[in-house]
Amino acid sequence: MIKRFLFLEWRSFFRSASLGKSLVIKFFMGFIALYFMAVFLFMGFFLLDIINKIAPNQDPISAINTGIFFWIMVELLIRFFFQKLPAMHVKPLLVLNLKRKTIVNYVLGKSALSFFNFLPLFALIPFGIRLYLTGYNGGTIVLWIFAIFLISLINNFLNFIIESVFADFAASFLPIVLGLAGLFALNYFEIIHLDTLVASGMNAILESPVYFLVLLGLLVLLYYYNFKLLNAKLYLDSGLKTKVKEVNASNLEWTRTFGSIAPFLQLDLRLIWRNKRSKSSIWILVMGLLYGLFFYPNPTYHDMPWFFMFVGMFSTGIFLINFGQFIPAWDSGYYKLLMSQNIKYEDYLKSKFLLMTISVVLLFVLGIPYVYFGWKILMAHFAAAVYNIGVNSHVILFGGSFNRKKIDLSQKAAFNYQGTGLVQFLIGIPLLIIPMGLFAGFYFLIGFELACGVLLLFGIVGILFHKPLMKAITNKYIQSKYKMISAFNQDN
Repeated sequence: MIKRFLFLEWRSFFRSASLGKSLVIKFFMGFIALYFMAVFLFMGFFLLDIINKIAPNQDPISAINTGIFFWIMVELLIRFFFQKLPAMHVKPLLVLNLKRKTIVNYVLGKSALSFFNFLPLFALIPFGIRLYLTGYNGGTIVLWIFAIFLISLINNFLNFIIESVFADFAASFLPIVLGLAGLFALNYFEIIHLDTLVASGMNAILESPVYFLVLLGLLVLLYYYNFKLLNAKLYLDSGLKTKVKEVNASNLEWTRTFGSIAPFLQLDLRLIWRNKRSKSSIWILVMGLLYGLFFYPNPTYHDMPWFFMFVGMFSTGIFLINFGQFIPAWDSGYYKLLMSQNIKYEDYLKSKFLLMTISVVLLFVLGIPYVYFGWKILMAHFAAAVYNIGVNSHVILFGGSFNRKKIDLSQKAAFNYQGTGLVQFLIGIPLLIIPMGLFAGFYFLIGFELACGVLLLFGIVGILFHKPLMKAITNKYIQSKYKMISAFNQDN
């Protein structure tokens, strides 16, 4: 049966409308994986030398055990942001004579083969080999490596439970960030010596291997709990019954002043406010507004005015980047219906442009108090805002015509990469690298003011040529309309 599941996933991948982009992303992710494997191998070969320099009189394995608590926290945080439960389209399988537990076990078993689980071994195995060559007991080394591997698997299944519990939060990353920060604070202020407790537990396993069963038992319990969670959701009608709750709807009368684009503007605003995935854009606005506070109060950056433009681009354009990169995939669930109506495609795109423009203006105006840290900051923010409106808004709309990935608006909001394709990776080049390259070139050659003026000029030119640019972008969308309809009909 596992062979059949693998065959179905293979067919699904190669029959996808976005096969070419998916292959490029797979190659890219493969390159990243090879890079981290090489880094961990290099680190593993020299880890013994590092420990001998830092703690020359301490047992190498005991020295590493003292830091396992911090490694567990960092790994769990990275998993939460980047690791998702392996996807499988199971509803067509539920009408067949297949046991649900077989499907659930396959999905969970597939997660156990995640790259995250095996990455530490690329450092631990060469480190263990070097320890063995120095005379260390081979059985102890193997037991220790297996114990750390079990901890990785425990983190694997614990991460899925945490995601499931906090999936309905608009900012689902806050509970785990605050929770881990709380554990770190308890250890840092010596309220509870968590690092010592974990180190003592690992040392106890090496002294008495029977304690290895504690880790094994914890892994089995987490696997069973994940099994119960997934098994409870594995029904054909699991997504049909929804909670009945009172909706505070607004008629958004003020949007009517925008004429023919008002219906699309209302649709976008309701989409943003009513769905978990898109509602994260509201949090992104707050993040963009406060972004400068991470840098400007620090005196280190006062002598780095070139950095002001980098912050300004993000601060004023963070909603534009976050929301705009998924146009028109936000509407992928009903895109076919939308395209069957008697509407002007240009009005549909103008509503997106207006929404992004409003966000840029709002973030710039609310960020004016940053002038407290220097007038150059205000100048950089103004030039970045105009450039975002005149250039980046058109660039991101044009890039949207190549989107072929469907978005599920009901999925968790924070750090969700579902719907992300090659377009989202490439769009960063014209959005950030080109303007920052232009600014850096003029800044180091001539000066800060002229560099700001160059970006300001590009932004003004983009605003003046807005109509012909929108006409060209609209034609591109019309040419790609049926390709997008076909792609959005698939579950990529």
